[in-house]
Amino acid sequence: MPNTDIFKLFFHHDQRLDKLAERNTRENPQKMESTLEDFMTPDPTYSKFYLTGTDLKNERFGLNLLEGYEKIIGALEKAFENRNIFTAESKQDSISGAIESLELGKVFVLTSKDEIELDIESLHIDVNSNVGHLKEELKKALEEGFIVVYKEQAKDGFDLHIFSKKNVYTNMFYPLQELVPDTFRFFSINGKKFRSERHFYFETWTLDKPPHGFEEVFEQSVL
Repeated sequence: MPNTDIFKLFFHHDQRLDKLAERNTRENPQKMESTLEDFMTPDPTYSKFYLTGTDLKNERFGLNLLEGYEKIIGALEKAFENRNIFTAESKQDSISGAIESLELGKVFVLTSKDEIELDIESLHIDVNSNVGHLKEELKKALEEGFIVVYKEQAKDGFDLHIFSKKNVYTNMFYPLQELVPDTFRFFSINGKKFRSERHFYFETWTLDKPPHGFEEVFEQSVL
């Protein structure tokens, strides 16, 4: 019998970090002229990842509603095993503990630092807002090398939204791939191919023939 738990990892690489700043060329006309130095200096970039899941059997949507949710968090613990974990309140012993302690819209960060001065609370959002409202705050955190993880509201449960200046896709891919096929069906999805809410829930209407850029990951899949 096919697995009815669907795990989806949306990735979006090479996002321009300066787009997170409150810039406007109409207010800064000098920014409109590119110099040779600008051309030779690549724009700093960041990556973002959205982890979500669908319990098709019971038609429920949210990462934490998958039967293998704890294994997914275990895979993230493995992916970031050398990082320290901080919420706005305290240093945490585990990613699972950090997630459990957070309300929706709240953040934890991953870092190699033992102590931090980052104002994590400035990154929090309410459930009716989105991360895009915090451009300057998020930009600063990414520039300082923090991996920022949001606990975001899903249709029925919650999802995780990860931002990182370094591309950490590979770190997550292999530990998650180890859970295939027994724990869930795993789809790795290029965010540039994502077009609509209907695409987001593709598994409800075209699971056997996913849209272009929505790739199922198997035991033998390689990057």
